Amino acid sequence: MPTNRVTMRSIREALRLCLQAGLSYGEAGRTLKLSKSVVGKYMSLARMAGVDYELAQTLSDEVLASHQLTPDFAAVHQELKRPGVTLMLLWEEYARDNPLAYKYTSFCITYRAFAKTQQRSMRQIHVAGEKLFVDYAGDTVPITDAATGEITRAQIFVATLGASNYAFACATPRQTTEDWIGAQVLALEFFGGVTRLIVPDQARALIKSPDRYDPQPNRDYEEFASHYGTVILAARPAHPRDKPKVEATVLLVQRWILARLRNRRFFHLAELNRAIAELLVDLNNRPFKKLPGCRRSAFETIDAPALKPLPARRFVIKRWKSAKVNIDYHIEFEGHYYSVPHRLVGARLELRAGAGLLECFASNQRVASHPLSALRGKFTTTPDHMPASHRAHLEWTPAKLIAWGQRIGVSTAAVVTWQMEHRPHPEQGYRACLGLLALARRYTDERLEAACTRAMAIRAPHLRSVTNILKSGLDRQSSLPAADERAAIEHDNVRGPDYYH
Repeated sequence: MPTNRVTMRSIREALRLCLQAGLSYGEAGRTLKLSKSVVGKYMSLARMAGVDYELAQTLSDEVLASHQLTPDFAAVHQELKRPGVTLMLLWEEYARDNPLAYKYTSFCITYRAFAKTQQRSMRQIHVAGEKLFVDYAGDTVPITDAATGEITRAQIFVATLGASNYAFACATPRQTTEDWIGAQVLALEFFGGVTRLIVPDQARALIKSPDRYDPQPNRDYEEFASHYGTVILAARPAHPRDKPKVEATVLLVQRWILARLRNRRFFHLAELNRAIAELLVDLNNRPFKKLPGCRRSAFETIDAPALKPLPARRFVIKRWKSAKVNIDYHIEFEGHYYSVPHRLVGARLELRAGAGLLECFASNQRVASHPLSALRGKFTTTPDHMPASHRAHLEWTPAKLIAWGQRIGVSTAAVVTWQMEHRPHPEQGYRACLGLLALARRYTDERLEAACTRAMAIRAPHLRSVTNILKSGLDRQSSLPAADERAAIEHDNVRGPDYYH
């Protein structure tokens, strides 16, 4: 607006004549000895500035020259992030009871000119509570092992909310799937709620099928999103402009957090995270350059009320593995063997391990679950998973089998004991003893004892030998001297059932 005093008086008088006396621009111009177009120009400038005659009378010439009752477009920019808020609504609120207000078209044009002065990440209008952008910074922080002096590089995870730019950062050991998801769990807990969308890049740790148009999250990431009721919207490969918010926040974290920590020495990841958390408070409280308030105040008024609540339980990431069911109806996971229903022998199952539990899935249905065990080479077996014939094995402990053999006779007990001590696997010994039980039912206890006596005498205490002796009737012959028979059955293997308790 013009700045000399004559012009200021002319403007005040033009406002009086046009707005109070009701003269036209031409009539006011003739009175003031100004052209119609000059009066119209002054009136247009005053109207755009929101200055009427009464206000002009209260302002000094300098203030009147510089004063503009223009909408607070920085506040408009922030208000547009609230759900349902439009430029039309904001213009109506601004223009109400303001006869000198911008027309709607001028309001929109002037706002868009203001928006172009913002950083690209600031120009986009992100709806409150809609998007969380996540990424890793390129910089790392050294962690020194106090005992060995070995140095590892901690990775810096960064997350920012789209509407308020409220930021979160933490350090993780690597950038594995567990690190990525674990850091996002911490971010959601830091914000105290969940956005409708999460925007990562297409990191291999998160996306199983990278694609420009339809990337597919891996199973762990899908479960994470399902647990928190959000949706994954991965940015396109090599398109950082799809997530400029977090790109800008990464630069701020590098400038206001990592740069300040450059001369500090850290010995534990937790120590580094405490230092990051302290500086994060300062980053979020730093005033915006072109917008009102700071990240924290914007978060509290814009994003926080729009976030969905966190679920009652924190998400626990689980490890997945595909495994084939062995012929003994067990699957292997990290060196331990777990049973599944015997009907699934030969099938390929999906295993999910987490929170101390191993779950087994067939056709997306859980068919078994076991507490995780760190005992390599050992078995965890649920009796209901076994065939009926195998469940019977569980009823026979070594002591019970020896006691049964002694009830039949000393020789039978010696053969049973031999099975327990000389088979490569206990299961083979149980089966052989159950075979002896079947022979007793078929041939009588007396004949089994006689057959076992002969088997021990010829040093062949195998189930097959005992079976052949009974089939051929050799148990009914007494071709061996009694002394030899006694020597044969007085064997070190005959220890009695108490030995196995």
